[in-house]
Amino acid sequence: MNEGGCVDSERVWWAGYPAGVGRDAQPFPFDNLGQLVRHAAERYGDRKAETLVLPNGMEASLSFQEIDHLSDAFAAYLRHGLRLEAGARVAILLPNCLAYPICAFGALKAGCVVVNTNPLYTPRELELQLQDSGAEVLVVLDHFGDKVTAVVPRTAVKTIVVTGIADFFPLLSRALIKAKLKLSGAVPALGLPSTRLPHALHQGALYRAKEHLLPASVQRPTPTRDSLALLQYTGGTTGTSKGAMLSHGNLLANLEQIAEITKVYLTYGEETVLTVLPMYHVIAFTINLFFAFHSGSHSILVPNPRPLKNLRAAFKNHEMTWMTAVNTLLKALPDEAWFKPELTRKMLGAFAGGMRTHPAVLQRWEEVTGCLVIEGFGLSETSPLVTYNAAVRDGGRLRRTMKQVGGVGLPLPGTDVRIVDDAGKDLQPGEHGEILVRGPQVMQGYWNQPGETARALQDGWLRTGDIGCLDAEGYLDITDRKKDMIIVSGFNVFPNEVEACIAQHPDVADVAVVGIPSDDTGEAVRAFVVLRKELSVEEIRAHCRSLLANYKVPTSFKFLAEIPKNAVGKALRRELRLPAASEG
Repeated sequence: MNEGGCVDSERVWWAGYPAGVGRDAQPFPFDNLGQLVRHAAERYGDRKAETLVLPNGMEASLSFQEIDHLSDAFAAYLRHGLRLEAGARVAILLPNCLAYPICAFGALKAGCVVVNTNPLYTPRELELQLQDSGAEVLVVLDHFGDKVTAVVPRTAVKTIVVTGIADFFPLLSRALIKAKLKLSGAVPALGLPSTRLPHALHQGALYRAKEHLLPASVQRPTPTRDSLALLQYTGGTTGTSKGAMLSHGNLLANLEQIAEITKVYLTYGEETVLTVLPMYHVIAFTINLFFAFHSGSHSILVPNPRPLKNLRAAFKNHEMTWMTAVNTLLKALPDEAWFKPELTRKMLGAFAGGMRTHPAVLQRWEEVTGCLVIEGFGLSETSPLVTYNAAVRDGGRLRRTMKQVGGVGLPLPGTDVRIVDDAGKDLQPGEHGEILVRGPQVMQGYWNQPGETARALQDGWLRTGDIGCLDAEGYLDITDRKKDMIIVSGFNVFPNEVEACIAQHPDVADVAVVGIPSDDTGEAVRAFVVLRKELSVEEIRAHCRSLLANYKVPTSFKFLAEIPKNAVGKALRRELRLPAASEG
C-alpha cells in the first residue's frame, strides 16, 4: 500500500463483498435529507413509520405521510414563525419518542442544523454543549424542565419548544398518561417561557399553507449536499467533547453505503426495526431514524430501555425483523425471564456497534435467539459507519459470508482504510497501527475547532486514534485505542472531564481516571484519588453524580498516596490501567 492513497489492487476487501454488493454505493437522487424523507413518504404513504411503545403496552403510531407533513409544519414554524436563518442550530433534547423524527426532519428541511443532545447530561454538561453550538432553539421533553430552567439563561437559546411523551397518542390514552405523570410528579415545572410542540405545529401548518404567497425575497434556497446538517458531539479522536460537523452529503453517503450492503437481505417496505438505542446517538440517528425511514421499515421506539422489562411490550406486540444494539444489551437480554426465543423468530439479525461485542456475548446471543450479530465499526466523525461484517439472507435468517468472527469487518463500498505507524508509514497485513479512514461519509471538521480539525483530518484521511490491523483479505480488527477515551455501553467518557469534576471537591488533592474491562458495559470508569483529608467512597460518588451523567460516574475508586506522573507532571494512565484491568 502506498503512503497517502489506495489503488484498486490494494482494496483487497472488494473480494469479500457478497454477490450483488457493488464496489461503490449507488447514489440516491437527493440533494438533501429532506428530499429523502419526502420520497419515502410518497412511496410508503399511510403505512406505519414509527410506533412508540410504553412499558405498560400503550402505544401510538405515525405514518410516513403524517411524519412528512408534521415535519413540514415544524420547518415552516422555524422558518417563518421564528425567522431562523439557514444554518441556525436547533438542539434536540429528547429520548426516543414520536416528536423526535418530526423535529429532526423539520429542522433539516428548514435548512437548520440539528444538535443532538443527550438527556442524561447534567446541567453543567448541557450548558457547555448549548454554549459551544450556539443553538437558538431547544426542543425538550417536559420531564427535563428543571434541567433546562437552570441552563438556558446562560446560552444563546431564544426559544424553548416543549413536548410530552403523551403527544400524538389518541385522546383518551393521552389523558390517562398525563394524569399518571401528574400524580407521580414526574414532570417538573419549566420556569421559562416556552411553546408546546402541538401549538408550534399548528402555527407551522398555517405558515405552510401560505408559503406559496410569500415573495421570492423571503424564499430560502434548499440545502445542498455540502450544507451542514448535524453537530454530533463526541470526544472523537482528540479526547475532549466537540461537535463533529456532518453535512447532508456525509449522511446521505453513509445511507447510500448502508443501502448497498443491506440490499442483499432487507426487503424495503416489509421490515420492522427495534429502536432501543437513543436517536440522539449517531448510530441510531443514521440507521434507526434515516435508514429505517428510507427503507420503509416500521420503527418500534422504546423511550427508556432501563430496566430491561421496559422492552417486553415492544417484543410481545411486534415481530421485529432487525435491531441495532450494543454489547450491554445483547449480554443482558437473554438473562431476562420474559425474553423467550420465540420473540426473535422473525429477526434476521442484530446490528451491533458503539463498543466491542465480546465473543462470548455474541455466541450466547446467537445460541439463544438463532439470530446473527452483525458487527461494524464507526465513529461520530464518519456518520458513523466505516466497516461491516458481510452477510447474506439464508431463508429467514442471515448468514455470514466471511470466515472471521469477532472483528469489525470489511470497509464499506467507497471507503478506504489504512493502517499506519507513528510516522504515517503504511503497515503490512497483520501489523498493528493507527486506523486511518477516507470516504464520502467523513466529517467536514470540528465545529469552531480548526486546530483539532487539522490534527484529525490530514491529506484527506481521518486519523481515528484507534489501533487495529487489516488481514490479507482486508478484514479489520480493532485491538486498542490510541487515546484514553473510555466507552461505557457505547457512550464516550473522557477521563479529563471526569478528573476535572472530581478535582473540584475540596478534599481531593489529585486524581487520575482510566477505563477498566467490564462484562456488563464493555468498559467501566475507575478513579485513582489522592485525598487531602478523609473522604468516603460514598461521598465522592455523590459529588460525581451532581456533576456528571450516571454513565460517566466512576464505578470504583482507589485511594493512593500519589499519582504516578512523567517528567512534566502528566499522569501516567498506562501505569494505572494495567493493575486496574487485572483487578477489574
